[in-house]
Amino acid sequence: MRKTLVAGVAAGALIALGGALPAAAADGDASLSVLHAVPGVTVDVYVNGALTLDDFTPGTLAGPLPLPAGTYAVAITASDAADANSPIIGPIDLPLAANGNYTAVAHLDPAGTPTATLYTNDTSTIPAGQGRLTVRHDAAAPAVDVLAGGSPVITNLANPAEAVLTLPTGTVSASVAATGTTDPVIGPADVTVAEGVSTIVYAWGSLEDGNLALAVQTIEGLHSNPGGVPAGNAGLAATNQPGDSTPLWIGAAVILMAAAFSGLVIRQRAVAKSGR
Repeated sequence: MRKTLVAGVAAGALIALGGALPAAAADGDASLSVLHAVPGVTVDVYVNGALTLDDFTPGTLAGPLPLPAGTYAVAITASDAADANSPIIGPIDLPLAANGNYTAVAHLDPAGTPTATLYTNDTSTIPAGQGRLTVRHDAAAPAVDVLAGGSPVITNLANPAEAVLTLPTGTVSASVAATGTTDPVIGPADVTVAEGVSTIVYAWGSLEDGNLALAVQTIEGLHSNPGGVPAGNAGLAATNQPGDSTPLWIGAAVILMAAAFSGLVIRQRAVAKSGR
């Protein structure tokens, strides 16, 4: 793994700090979600020397969680490490800006090498009667076109770029094809554009290995000025093989909130590891 993997995987550790963080956003808090989209890599994550995320597995989209602005010391270890004394990566400092809304993605670059991208989510107000659709290319695959009703609406989208559309509310039949073609490698599927909702679609995995997958994140409450930092909902990634017509969003929405990694559970896991 390259050091660039830290930005995505380490961010996931912060989501596990629920026991030390407020349940609701406070003024100035950042909102962070993380997608672990590197196939075959399972890690432990330590924050400020404490085990905060145990056996974080590929295909997990976690969060969001409000986090106080600040800098966190993060170390990445093998999944069977007893402590953070011999990290694979780090420790490094990870700063979070006040009032930012982020999704950190650990993924593959076009050549299949692990890397990471930190996206800033657009939480600006959406005009009445419209919704926002963002497509992010995080797969080991060539540039793609996104088709709506068989016609390209996003062209030549390369890893790790994103494209943002503001669309009238309704249902769009969408698919993903190699740039300049119309033969889908993912989809087609019906995509709902909801009023005041930002829907973010992540394509990840590897075309060559036949494990292309998708994850979906939604950020709601954008049709008016929100009272706090819009956090949204994280969805579980769903796998689609090349040419598969299975709907893009077959994964049920599953949020790995702080209770899943409460302080008690983390302490129990840390004790178990120390006895190995």
